[in-house]
Amino acid sequence: MSYSIAIHDIKGKVVENKQLNEAIFADGNINDGLIHEFYVLQQANARLPIAHTKTRAEVAGSGRKLYKQKGTGNARVGSSRSPIRKHGGVAFGPRNTTVYSKEMPKKMKKLALAGLLTIKAKNDQMIGLVDNALTAIKTKDAIAMLQNIGLTSKKTLVVIPQKDASLERSLRNIPKVKTILAAYINPVDLLQYDKVLVVDSALSVIDGLFK
Repeated sequence: MSYSIAIHDIKGKVVENKQLNEAIFADGNINDGLIHEFYVLQQANARLPIAHTKTRAEVAGSGRKLYKQKGTGNARVGSSRSPIRKHGGVAFGPRNTTVYSKEMPKKMKKLALAGLLTIKAKNDQMIGLVDNALTAIKTKDAIAMLQNIGLTSKKTLVVIPQKDASLERSLRNIPKVKTILAAYINPVDLLQYDKVLVVDSALSVIDGLFK
């Protein structure tokens, strides 16, 4: 099955129905398991090892034996920095040297991304926007544009082909709206936003990601 999206102007009028690349937007590319794997990979690679405990070699305190080895009737206690004592070091605790990153073949990443884009197009969650829709930096005009297209109350990801000060700065103060370069489109952003508003020329950039 082939897919297309409606390209809107700033007033919400459909100026073109654009056919999407069948090599990318195809039902055969949808693989839920692969999409989940790519999503988990991206989240894992963004994870920072914050939790960190000190071992008995790193905590402050004397290394002197607390009392003599024999004759007290107690256990043979060593340093106050022992993990079994209060304020001692931690045995087998988390360290900030842990690596959470994962790997995945490029072909699998491309297939997962293609499948996710297909799902967005299939569920009518992808909408087109003409190039150079906003020529001035005005949040008021950006809000009016979203209202005209029907995206007022939707979490919207705006995909742009390249840096566009007018569009980016007009949209940045609007809640639930995020702009992203087409070259950096990813599963986390696609799944977190209800609608994807794609600037017309950004479609060719997306096509280039799969060559």
